[in-house]
Amino acid sequence: MKKISVFEVAYKNLLRKKTRSFLTILGIAMAAWVLVSLFGFNKGYETSLNKDIDNLGFQMLVVAKGCPYEAATLMLKGGTGLKYMKEDIAAAVAAEPEVEGVTPMLMQVVFDPNKGESGGISAFLGVDPASFPKLKSALPFASGGWFREPEAAEAVFGYEVAELEQREVGDLYLIPEKEVEVKVVGILERTGTQDDGTIFLPLKTVQKVFGIQELTSIGIKVKKEADLKAFEDKMYKLPDVQVVSLTQVKTTIMTLVSTARVMVFSIALIAILIAMMGVVNTVLMSVMERRQEIGILKSMGAMAGDVFKLVWLETIILCVGGGLIGTGLALLTARLTDVLVRNLLPYSPSGGLVAIDLKLVLMTLGVVTAIGLASGIYPSWKAARMRPLDTIRGEGES
Repeated sequence: MKKISVFEVAYKNLLRKKTRSFLTILGIAMAAWVLVSLFGFNKGYETSLNKDIDNLGFQMLVVAKGCPYEAATLMLKGGTGLKYMKEDIAAAVAAEPEVEGVTPMLMQVVFDPNKGESGGISAFLGVDPASFPKLKSALPFASGGWFREPEAAEAVFGYEVAELEQREVGDLYLIPEKEVEVKVVGILERTGTQDDGTIFLPLKTVQKVFGIQELTSIGIKVKKEADLKAFEDKMYKLPDVQVVSLTQVKTTIMTLVSTARVMVFSIALIAILIAMMGVVNTVLMSVMERRQEIGILKSMGAMAGDVFKLVWLETIILCVGGGLIGTGLALLTARLTDVLVRNLLPYSPSGGLVAIDLKLVLMTLGVVTAIGLASGIYPSWKAARMRPLDTIRGEGES
């Protein structure tokens, strides 16, 4: 005669009420799906944000009082325009022992009547051909490359500018208001950053065309071993400048994301508790419906521990099954989750926002298995303490 394992008995017991077992597994699967997606988002967002900051090539910006990145908006509203600082500040910053590299920049914006029906603003960023490409080495090119001469009449177009102006490498571009032609030598790929809407020119070319021998900002790459906070405090002592720390920006963004994550985690915790109650209810109902069967098993020699193990195994099967389905759903819908998050968040870094790996999957399965172990204690204990004669006669505790 074939010997039936405890696992087979537990599995067949769950199949007696297929709909009830399925709904219980579905509840656990939803909880597991939320858990995997939440922690996958946490990991993916932070990884993508770190990558975006690394791709900037510098961790800190020194700008003239009155941030130049707000100046275009100020000009549109009738403001006084861009703020500038002396070129020698770049040399002073580069001399600091904590600095690995600096790149001076000069931003200019002009009104372009060719943009749309009512015209628009074109943003030009003058950069040093020697230092900027080194610090921004991660910028991807769709075609062409960087200009090489410090005073070349050449330009690199961001992705959106190239699309709007319908320019390719080798084409000429006329700078509005200045009647100066430059040759397009490179077009960047889409980055999802302000670089997409920027026209890059050699720094000295911008200074010559616009008649300004100053700077609007200096990008600073700090050595890995340097104390970033102490160096930031040192930069604040420079006259007529302010410091924009990208580490602070990252911290602010992650704080906002963490706040949202706590709310979502609370929802996930509620889903887990509901799933646990569903498991307890399903298994307890199954035990009550099989009172006589359990009594017969005990009268035939089954020990309380055997009955406890049988019922406990049923809860573990439910939870592990739900966990596997939930993690599978999370993997299948990771791309959809990524799209939804990008539409909901005010800022989303480039790259994948949901990163699900084997470690996360195993952790989730461990959590749902623990849920099974905890949820099964009371129903298993209830079944194990039943008295055989009472259960066979239909008496005893209800």
